[in-house]
Amino acid sequence: MDITRSHSSERASKIVIHNGTIYLSGQVANDVTGDIQAQTKDCLSKIDTLLAEVGSDKDHILSTTIFIRDMKDFAAMNEIWNAWVADSPKPARACVSAEMARREILVEFCTIAASKDRV
Repeated sequence: MDITRSHSSERASKIVIHNGTIYLSGQVANDVTGDIQAQTKDCLSKIDTLLAEVGSDKDHILSTTIFIRDMKDFAAMNEIWNAWVADSPKPARACVSAEMARREILVEFCTIAASKDRV
């Protein structure tokens, strides 16, 4: 069984593929100066880009875990999430409150998807 890793650094890979399953590392916004909705849009855009790079898309997401700094932002984050998945099959999802690596980070998404050619 092959394991493919992409965009690797000294501590992590952004994409790991094993047996037709795509694992994305936690995605945070490139611009962490924005509010929860701006950061959520940025994260989801990054997920779209990474999945497209390996021939998949949000319709093939199996599971997403969302880490949110403050649950007061839950509804605002969900507005963006709901619009993003509106026309897609809904993945399994969990959302938890978490302390972030940097105070400016409001949300982080960890995603697992299926490869289109393995479905």
